[in-house]
This record gives sequence, structure tokens and C-alpha cells, in this order.
Amino acid sequence: MTLQNKLEQLLCPPGNGVYTVHTAKENKDKLHLKLFGTTENIEDKWKSSLKEINEDVLLLGVCSDTGGGILRGANWGPLFLRETLLDLPHKLKFKDIGDVRVVPHLLHDKYLNDETITNVRRALYNDEDSKLPVSSLSITEEVCDAIYKELPDKKIFGIGGDHSCSYPLVKSYLKAKKDKGIKTALIHFDAHTDLLVERLGIDICFGSWTTHVLKYLPDPSQCYQIGIRATGKSKEHWESTFGVKQFWAKYVKEVGPAKIAEQIIVKLKEQKIDELYITFDIDALDAQYASSTGTPEPGGLAPHECTTIIEMLASEFKVTGADIMEIAPFIGNRENTMMSAGSITTTLINSLWR
Repeated sequence: MTLQNKLEQLLCPPGNGVYTVHTAKENKDKLHLKLFGTTENIEDKWKSSLKEINEDVLLLGVCSDTGGGILRGANWGPLFLRETLLDLPHKLKFKDIGDVRVVPHLLHDKYLNDETITNVRRALYNDEDSKLPVSSLSITEEVCDAIYKELPDKKIFGIGGDHSCSYPLVKSYLKAKKDKGIKTALIHFDAHTDLLVERLGIDICFGSWTTHVLKYLPDPSQCYQIGIRATGKSKEHWESTFGVKQFWAKYVKEVGPAKIAEQIIVKLKEQKIDELYITFDIDALDAQYASSTGTPEPGGLAPHECTTIIEMLASEFKVTGADIMEIAPFIGNRENTMMSAGSITTTLINSLWR
């Protein structure tokens, strides 16, 4: 199976990752008009666009909030963030390859019985004997693995979705880099540690995904968490238990973002890191800047503090993968949140081009 054939089966046109008929139709039509110049025959237009993947940065939507657990709605993040990006006065360079095909009730194939997998393969692929995965996280990993295999120099920028969507994005990235002998680090902006081992018996979700990608890093100390503040345990607990390095929001604000970036750069150079992956949970920002999210938290960072850190890191190291997660545009103050998300995303995508 060629890469294009695989993408055509596992993905769908940008904006169509949330399976609806009428809900947000005007937003989808607006997006399709900007991307393809029409609202008709979108499936064919999108498939045709996959014949040429020339840009170095590939945008991939993962419209799943199945791994969330507080307020839902992050599945709409990719659609509304795309609108924001396309309305920016300075156009960003990326190739939008579409959305993962999401069955909203399914998280990962390992949680499913054979009957469910067979039924969903029949629904998604019209082939119950297909070997393709059926759950959002499993499909995302399959897509990323295929891209890194066939197009190893491409950089994937993921838009979620709840933060469990970063699990396959980061896992696939770290595996691909390890196979090429490239030493990587994970930069994780978040109000929460996401270092649970499991949540109500589920090992991969928005609160535990980081725990389960640490083993794919050369060492857990190469995971740097920035903006932490909403946790019942101390910084010392998380660092000693999991081996990560944390910069809590209060400390970032006390010493300033430039000093934080300098401290991280020193450590990354000591570790002889080659490349970075940056994952950004929108709730790393203070709730006044990003209330459209499942777990808005006070006491967080300002957008300019985050962009300062990202830009300084990107000036010293190659950023070769990134994502932004947990934007839920139907709750909170959408306008403020999308403005903040647009600023962060612009910085992240520009960092991928350095």
C-alpha cells in the first residue's frame, strides 16, 4: 500500500474529523472554501492534494476528546484553530494533510474486542478483514509511522484533541528519531503533569500520556515540563518519581521566561540533545488567556512568556515536531482563547522551519 493510499484510508479532509452532518457546517464550508476554493466534491479535492506533499511541515488534525475527562469539546479544536490560522495576515507555511478518521467512542485499539474492531473496520474501510487500526490514537500512530518511514525529513504539527492525542504523535516521533540515531528531548507546556500511571484503570488518557512516552526518550530527564501548577503533589515528588525536570508557573513568573529558557538550554547542551519536540497544552496559559479548554487554571503563563521560551529554544536547537492540544472552542471565551492559540501556534510552526 502506498503512502497516499494509506493516508486516503486513515484520514479525511481537513475539518471533517468530527463526524457530523449539520453541526458547525458553516465553519467546515468556510474552511473548505479557503483550502480548496469550493465546498463541492471536497473528498476528491483533498485526495488530489495528497499527490504532492512539498512543504516540510505537515499539519495533522486529531479530533478526539475520548481520552479527556473533565469538560469535553477539544475535538473541535482542529477546525477552529485552522480557521484562525487561515485568517492571520501573515500566512504560515504548512501542508494540511487532513484529519484522522475518528470514531468518537474509541480511544485505542488495545481496549477493544475483536468483534468491535471487525465492525468498525467494516464501517470505516468497507472491509472487515482490513488490517488497519480503528481507534483515534492507534490510527494517529499508524499515520505518523508511515510518514516518518516514507518521508523521514518531514515535520508533523499535530492539532488536538485532548492531550492523550499527543501520545501517538510523540511516541511515533521518538521512535523514528531513535532509529536514525538522533538524540531528542520533549518540551511539555502544561498546567498539569500528565504523569498519572492510570486514571480509573485506563493507562493512556489526558492525565497519563506523558508517563507512557518517557520510555521512548533516551532518558526521562530529557522531558522538561513548563507551567505546572495544578497538582496535588510537590515538584520534588514528580521529579524524583519519574525523573523529569519541571519549571512550575510560579517560578517561571518569578525569574522570567528568558532565564527559564537559558536554564533549559544549558541542560539540553549538557545532555547533547540534537532535536526537540514541543507539546503545548493550551491550559499552560492562565485562564484569562485560554478559558476555552477542559481544565482552565488560574495562575498560569501569558502567551508572550511561552513564545519567548519557544523562540529561545528554537534559536539553539532544531525543533522537528510539535503539537497544540486541549482547545475546546464551544466553552469559555472562544475569541480570547483562539487569539492566544493563534499566537502560540504561529511560534511553534515558525520554529519548525528554522
